Amino acid sequence: MADTEAPCTIEMFQATDGYRWKYRRYLPSGQPRGQIVCLHGIQSHGGWYTHSCAQLASTGFQVDFLDRRGSGLNDEARGDAPSFRRLLDDVGEYIQHLRKQAPALPVFLLAISWGGKLAVALQKRHPGLTNGLILLCPGLFSQVRTPFLQKLRIAWARLVSPRRRFPIPLNDPELFTATPRWLEFLRNDTLALHDATARLLIESIRLDLYLLRCAAQVRVPTLLLLAEKDRIIDNPAVRRYVETFATTDKKIIEYPGAQHTLEFEPEPERFLADLRQWLAAHLPG
Repeated sequence: MADTEAPCTIEMFQATDGYRWKYRRYLPSGQPRGQIVCLHGIQSHGGWYTHSCAQLASTGFQVDFLDRRGSGLNDEARGDAPSFRRLLDDVGEYIQHLRKQAPALPVFLLAISWGGKLAVALQKRHPGLTNGLILLCPGLFSQVRTPFLQKLRIAWARLVSPRRRFPIPLNDPELFTATPRWLEFLRNDTLALHDATARLLIESIRLDLYLLRCAAQVRVPTLLLLAEKDRIIDNPAVRRYVETFATTDKKIIEYPGAQHTLEFEPEPERFLADLRQWLAAHLPG
């Protein structure tokens, strides 16, 4: 995994449609001050973010990093999903489960890259479940484009062979980081998702359309962290979209010189310090 320093356990959750997916849980040394649920990108998984999860747990938070069904630790239906609504329900059902276990604890949703789409859409699909939203270089608008002919092939396959697989156009590690250590890690990562079914890729487009109606539903405090040198995310478009959120409690920080994956920066403490400060300011009381 990305960093062996992080003590965590691998847990299992069963969705209402019967799919059993795995996640990593990091516990603080004492009683948790709050809970953080994390969502990864289209290609990544929870193993990329062990350092930040361990750091957040050390400051008193229970951190649960969910591997999306068909991704990371989850081998069943690799690279596939029935629909974007099913993915939203996976997250919603899990947070409802957390709230039943510890109703007094606040729940913050932290989403990275493509996972940012799910985090924002969840505010419309399952409103009122979270106390705050943290978006790290969210994939709400992308600079990376699928060639037109490939789009046609994906659309046709969705009709005749929905589980046919196509490459995810993010297979160059240098899109994520310029740090040599992490470039090597990405080149050897066996859990990363490098292709996806036509069905999942079309559902991602349908999710984009759903997001057009979601900004007005985001009423929780929101922290947006951006990387100045991001080659995946369209930062100006993301800024404009987040500024239309209904909440008046919005904070946007952009890190000069940083690449897409803040976790893989030479000094990740820059964003972790800002994240801890924001969390502390948004704990009840």
